[in-house]
Amino acid sequence: MIGPFVNSTSVAVGSLLGASLGRHLPERLRTRLPLVFAIAAMGIGAVMVVKVKTMPAMVLALLFGTIIGELMNVEGALQKLANTARKGVEKVLPPPESGISEAEFMDKFTSMIVLFCASALGVFGPMREGMTGDPTLLIIKACIDFFTAIIFATSLGYTLATVAVPMLVVQSSLYYAATIVLPLTTPVMIDDFSAVGGLVLLATGFNIGGIAKFPLANMLPALFIAMPVSAMWNLFMG
Repeated sequence: MIGPFVNSTSVAVGSLLGASLGRHLPERLRTRLPLVFAIAAMGIGAVMVVKVKTMPAMVLALLFGTIIGELMNVEGALQKLANTARKGVEKVLPPPESGISEAEFMDKFTSMIVLFCASALGVFGPMREGMTGDPTLLIIKACIDFFTAIIFATSLGYTLATVAVPMLVVQSSLYYAATIVLPLTTPVMIDDFSAVGGLVLLATGFNIGGIAKFPLANMLPALFIAMPVSAMWNLFMG
């Protein structure tokens, strides 16, 4: 199991490095690179959406998944955990010098959790390694996440490094569950799952770029029901 450790380590090291550098990084990098990350997320998301095989299933999964997330108030629970982590970290390490508001902090922090932990690449990558032993996808993701963490840690501080913990737990669980889950899937289900993940990544890009604010955390359940919805649609409507 190489990929999950490499990916989570890249986020932790990048976050610590970015928080340490702080305002020593040129302003133009700290303000312009997030726009690059935003367009990259949207570009990857668009490519993934194009792979959709069952468009009604993709739309229904996103719709019902978001409704589930809203009813469960996933975003509220995530905010509480983030605030707890922030307070604990800032008791030991200095807070960031950016002085961003709590609302802006939570918005950026949630976007980073989705980008690091819940993107389709972050979900499919460890499953693919679990089945084939090939960590290439997660190593590529680790390179991107490293530089993303550096930039966003300049405003979010050392707290961003805590994302590496749930990231390792999620990816490790998916790695070991791969031998059970993937044999039960079909190429159509995987493509529809990727398409739903692409929509979430598109929304993440809009959030990072400050274009629109999507309830990213509440959209996450869509990833978990994407494959079952695809399977049911193709079974009864296909």
